[in-house]
Amino acid sequence: MVNDDPDNGLRGRDLIGLGGLLAGAVVAGLVVGLLVDAKADSSPTFTLIGIALGIIAGAVGFWLRVRDALRG
Repeated sequence: MVNDDPDNGLRGRDLIGLGGLLAGAVVAGLVVGLLVDAKADSSPTFTLIGIALGIIAGAVGFWLRVRDALRG
């Protein structure tokens, strides 16, 4: 039997949104890092920093959304 309760935690579309959040944060960090590297002529320093910050931002955003969904 399928539970149609709208407050039953994470559903498929929520999981797709979480994947988009993670991917978007990493890609945004990559793009910002590439732009800063192009201006500062310091490749790949800021690209790697941007990727790392994107991973951290994506993980924090992922955790906050999952925590809110499981509480709610």
